[in-house]
Amino acid sequence: MKALAIITCSGAVGLAALGVAMATTNPSQVEYEEYAAQRLTEYLKKDVCQKTTNFLENLIKSQCDTLVDQATPQMREILGRSTEQQNFLIFSIYRTDLKLSSFIPIYKFETVGAFDNFYTYTAEQQ
Repeated sequence: MKALAIITCSGAVGLAALGVAMATTNPSQVEYEEYAAQRLTEYLKKDVCQKTTNFLENLIKSQCDTLVDQATPQMREILGRSTEQQNFLIFSIYRTDLKLSSFIPIYKFETVGAFDNFYTYTAEQQ
């Protein structure tokens, strides 16, 4: 009986320590915006800038990486305005509806933030 009480007490202490660790490492909205802007920048450089085909697009492609780098602060601001954070103290869920113009499709992202990291589990074009 005493061993069971020790195991139960150890489990409760361990669970409380895990909760405290998660609460102190729950990333902020600003950290999410930095993460999302970095991911978007990587995507644009890899999948948009590098996959152009005709002459005009190749001309643009030569400056594409520079243009993307220059636009990163604006991307971060747009991401901040289009993101809703649900803070559950030990983790946060971020929902981003990215709509830049009526000519570009809407993208929806859902990301969980925990332990100072982000895990995007939904990314879809609407």
